[in-house]
Amino acid sequence: MKKWTVAKLNKDRAVAISVKHDLPMLISMLLDIRGITADDEIIEFLYNDSKLSDPFEAKDMDIAVERIIEAVESFEKICVYGDFDADGVTSTALLYSYLKAVGANVMFYIPAREGEGYGMNNEAINLLCEQGVKLIITVDNGIAAVEEIKYAKSLGIDTVVTDHHMPNETLPDAVAIVDMHQEDCQSSFKELSGVGVALKLVMAIEGEYSDETQILENYSDLACLGTIGDIVPLIGDNRVIVKNGLMHIGNSDRCGINALIEESGLSNRKITTGNISFTLVPRINAGGRLGLSKKTVSMLLSDDEQVAYDIAQELCEDNIQRQSIEKEILDDIDERIKRNPSIVQNRVIVVCGENWHQGVIGIVASRLKEAYGKPSIVISIDDDACRASGRSVKGFSICDAVFACSDLLTQFGGHPMAVGFGIIKENIDDFIIAINEYAKTQDVPIASLELDCKLNPAQLSVGLVDQLSMLEPFGAGNPTPLFGLYNMTLNDIHEVGGGKHLRLTLSRGDSLVTAMKFSTTKEQFPYNVGDVIDCAVTLDKNIYNNIENLSVIIKEIRFSDMNEDDIISSKELFESFCRGDVITAYDAKSLLPDRNDFAYVYRYLRANDGFKHSVETLLYRLGKTNLSYGKLRVILECMNELSLIEIYEGMHSTLIRLCQVEGKVSLDDSFIISKLKEVSGDA
Repeated sequence: MKKWTVAKLNKDRAVAISVKHDLPMLISMLLDIRGITADDEIIEFLYNDSKLSDPFEAKDMDIAVERIIEAVESFEKICVYGDFDADGVTSTALLYSYLKAVGANVMFYIPAREGEGYGMNNEAINLLCEQGVKLIITVDNGIAAVEEIKYAKSLGIDTVVTDHHMPNETLPDAVAIVDMHQEDCQSSFKELSGVGVALKLVMAIEGEYSDETQILENYSDLACLGTIGDIVPLIGDNRVIVKNGLMHIGNSDRCGINALIEESGLSNRKITTGNISFTLVPRINAGGRLGLSKKTVSMLLSDDEQVAYDIAQELCEDNIQRQSIEKEILDDIDERIKRNPSIVQNRVIVVCGENWHQGVIGIVASRLKEAYGKPSIVISIDDDACRASGRSVKGFSICDAVFACSDLLTQFGGHPMAVGFGIIKENIDDFIIAINEYAKTQDVPIASLELDCKLNPAQLSVGLVDQLSMLEPFGAGNPTPLFGLYNMTLNDIHEVGGGKHLRLTLSRGDSLVTAMKFSTTKEQFPYNVGDVIDCAVTLDKNIYNNIENLSVIIKEIRFSDMNEDDIISSKELFESFCRGDVITAYDAKSLLPDRNDFAYVYRYLRANDGFKHSVETLLYRLGKTNLSYGKLRVILECMNELSLIEIYEGMHSTLIRLCQVEGKVSLDDSFIISKLKEVSGDA
């Protein structure tokens, strides 16, 4: 369960913004909510389409430019050394195509995810040395390649690092390091993706009087893909890059991008951050996950339409394969959780499996994090060498948590929200203990659903969507506005799309709202006609028969009168007890149900032939005011122990089945009840 929060709004300030800048009140409110309140910030955010910050603000940019120009003019062989994800692939294509255009003797290299892994490696450096490379320019990597760059230097190869990852204490001995996260870097904007840094490098090479508009026209399509793909905040320079990219990507002169758009089914649709993020980027990433990164770069660079279309088709097929592999791993994890719920009761969820595909474990970790609202790590065991990927919740730095366990790891790197590392098999159990011990010392935030504001259903209109377009492009750091429709009565539930989606009719007072709940079947839907619910929604519009219609899309639903704070605190207490943490006698008593509670729950389950939705929903349906979430969990655990019920609770579904019972059952035979009584002093 997520905690729903509504952003703080200074209404007086929003009114002042509306008046001063002649903006709709909704837009002024959203600007205030997002902290964009100063006049220059508002103008920059709404109207800057082409001005990027000075690339020479970055530390070492002048040194990098000098060395690269020297290599171009003397026709030294240059290698653009990239990475296998969307950011790394587009960074490589962008810098390579620019250097090729200015006459450089240039090649590119992308390490294979399987076999080489992320970043530079000595075997690759040997290969580049044999091919006569004298200068390596890293894109989207290099800041952690201390030993590798030292080795390259010993072979007579210089390195210019361009990266956007967090530096470690020791920096590589490179000719220049362009990474805005260096402590002494004076860049006014530090949140660029790897491809954003590469674009800034191109601007710098072009010199003081470079034509920024022309550079954006030539390269913003690539930069837009990588920027969105790397989920960096769409503010400042990133916002300018993506705005331009969206303008140019639909009529790009790159065969590869055109082919990818067509093969992805987007040819006749407006290209948005959403369909780039959920349609194009996964296909580019699929190449890196399943071994086609070099081909992906070739597709982006190709002037041959047939070659581009062939590779684009391969990427689409690989994406389907990636989805299948991802589903297999998630199904495996789901079954493990059903058999062993303690996996997800830890502060940091860690799961591991034999030979899980290393290319998809990051996505799987993200799915786990979304399902449970906790930092999550997935480890793929391959003989003794294991690779892991983690994702975090806002407010908990998973890279700090992993780095605190560095003595158990073979390698590691990342940023606060995502991390990757290597570990030997025999250290995994110690790692799980260590990272959860670290998490004990931190404030791990509760996953939250952040609403921009509540809306009166009577105010909903297509005009609101038109107003919201002023804030586009949406993405990380500038999310699509999420609105709350509170105290809505559910009037009708209608299946659409062959039963894969639901169309709901909601009402409040005289207002009637039709809303879509995608990827939810009627069987999975836990709400009934007549329920009063709160909905978190986004707004869009569709055109049918040349008429614009409002689309209300439901992202989350909850019961209006459910006390989520009580549920969250009670759930935390129950999980703390299950983990073996020390809890007080008072807290233990608060979890201890009496016989009437057991009887009430059992009668309900028997009357309904079990239950098939979440425990939170069961708690609501029971309607027993003195029954907390924690007590209900204890009852269910006890009944499961005593074979009164079977409970299967996975990532997205719960099933409680009644068992055939022979004779009487004693609650005192339950381990969880005995332990609670012992802690509470009632034993």
